[in-house]
Amino acid sequence: MLHHGFVRAAAALPRLRVADCSFNAAQMLHLMDDAERQGVHVLVFPELSITGYTCGDLFHQTSLQRAALDTLDDLMLTAESRYSGVYIVGLPWAVRDQLYNVAAVCQKNRLLGLVPKSYLPNYKEFYEARWFTPGLRVTEERGTWGRSQQREFRLATDTLFADARRPNVCIGVEICEDLWTPIPPSSQQALAGAKILVNLSASNEVIGKAGYRRQLVTNQSGRCIAGYVYASTGVCESTTDLVFGGHGIIAENGNILAESPRFQRENLLVVSDIDVERVHNDRQKTNSFSDSLSQHGKPFRVETFTLDRSPTRLVRAVDAHPFVPRADDQLSERCGEIFHAQVAGLAKRLEHIGKPAVAIGISGGLDSTLALLVTCKTFDALGVPRDKIHALTMPGFGTTQRTRGNALALMSHLGVTARTIDIRALCCDEMRALGHRPFGIELDGLTLDAFTAKLQEVPADERNDLIFENVQARMRTSLLMNTGFVVGTGDLSELALGWCTFNGDHISMYNPNVSIPKTLVKFLVRWAAKNEFTADAQKTLLDIVATEISPELLPTGADGLLTQATESVVGPYELHDFFLFHFLRYGAPPEKILFLAEHAEFDRKYGAEEIRGWLKMFLKRFFANQFKRSCMPDGPKVGSISLSPRGDWRMPSDAMAEVWLGDE
Repeated sequence: MLHHGFVRAAAALPRLRVADCSFNAAQMLHLMDDAERQGVHVLVFPELSITGYTCGDLFHQTSLQRAALDTLDDLMLTAESRYSGVYIVGLPWAVRDQLYNVAAVCQKNRLLGLVPKSYLPNYKEFYEARWFTPGLRVTEERGTWGRSQQREFRLATDTLFADARRPNVCIGVEICEDLWTPIPPSSQQALAGAKILVNLSASNEVIGKAGYRRQLVTNQSGRCIAGYVYASTGVCESTTDLVFGGHGIIAENGNILAESPRFQRENLLVVSDIDVERVHNDRQKTNSFSDSLSQHGKPFRVETFTLDRSPTRLVRAVDAHPFVPRADDQLSERCGEIFHAQVAGLAKRLEHIGKPAVAIGISGGLDSTLALLVTCKTFDALGVPRDKIHALTMPGFGTTQRTRGNALALMSHLGVTARTIDIRALCCDEMRALGHRPFGIELDGLTLDAFTAKLQEVPADERNDLIFENVQARMRTSLLMNTGFVVGTGDLSELALGWCTFNGDHISMYNPNVSIPKTLVKFLVRWAAKNEFTADAQKTLLDIVATEISPELLPTGADGLLTQATESVVGPYELHDFFLFHFLRYGAPPEKILFLAEHAEFDRKYGAEEIRGWLKMFLKRFFANQFKRSCMPDGPKVGSISLSPRGDWRMPSDAMAEVWLGDE
């Protein structure tokens, strides 16, 4: 895990007795044992977890202060043999007549540093300024402490904590109210290099506060481009007028990875894996992050530790279909947002050029169906009759009755101007002019029917003829270009793989599908069928969703059925979209993509070697086909990934793939 940039973090929510330091330490040790079993690298306890947060004026009692220090000393001695990761606990710490609310960052029997709470709430139910001094007032305090041995300490707000061998594993610490301020300390810690931000908290429960707290943690992790571990004290802290529920949250880059239930009465550990390599990659890409560093950054001292063990399996979920939300409500919302973004983009282009008639090729497949649905809704939005949409279905040698029938039915249901042009004779004429003998068949003197019959006799393993396929694809584009403003249909996955004919289906005047991955297209068509179109069209649309993906450029069999399945040639689109997401979105190297694929929920459909083989094909095709992406038509960016040479992706057309293939 550490090799691939994953750090296992946990928010620990222990049982507690107010002012009973020994009892509290015993609960911490139980959770440390659990954390060690689970391979946790960074373990975060709540604010003032050794004493309890609600001690009130007891904080000024020397007995409690001394007990807290002695308990930390004992805890560290015991942790030497029981927990190997970094653990962060809270306690009061007195220095030169001032008392601070601090986080003690430790590993085994070593105190790495003390970070004081910078901002003390002293409003409503909070009275912390009565007992503690704000950390903002201290630059640095040093001294010695310890009952078992003389230990040195450094108390300061300018300290980060990093793995000596893996500098990306860098931790910044803040305490409760610090996060609620306009500029939290974690913001500057992130600018200084902290990839994992932790918060020791004692946040009481009132109506609505849990949701706000969740937003704060999530937003700070996104704003700082970081992992964030939040541990707030539990129900045992409840006393006098306050109730605490315990809240553990682990977030990364604006997304919650794990969250605890509240109001639990037993010890609880909330565990997930933070990807610091992903954080690092996102910060590199986001230039405004480094601009903020130049404006607001300040120097930090770095104390080091060493993580010497790492689990091999992730506990965080790895989504096999990262472009497709799992929850039905989220998927529906995503589809609606994308569909209307497609409509908005196409509408702007058509409005700009005078709302002309458009031409679109309809195959009866997913991509052209989605593009046609978008075009229809665009014309509706612009107040232009749908009969100005010239939809052409152009059956060729590989067209099946199913797809042709669906294309004709769809055009009829949608009320567009429909036309059928059989391109077979035109393609034969072009191949004769080129002197091409498809599959070794001499065309001269053959009728179309005779040629079609000979095609069906070609053995399946000999059906390889790129010219035969390209002539059909380019013939269709030529007919469309001479009909009107061409709306494109190809999707993001096809562009990534180069699975399109240059100057064929690769070219259009505007392509609303250009940044939509194949795995999402069918969900968009299904969503549109159920939400945007009448029942007459729904049956046809749902049958199109169920149709096997194929360019239908190779001859059908003697039975008229499909003989060319895209995924049997280039591989499963769900794998390629998985590769594409992690390769482009986070710059993951091939070995990490394989590691993630091993943990993804592909229902055990693929073995490790099969995934490796398809990844190798993805990389080869991705690098070999950049020239097609360098001149792709305009189209709307609707998600986090786009291959537009004018937008997200600028790559030389002749770059070599060897570095990535060697890494894999």
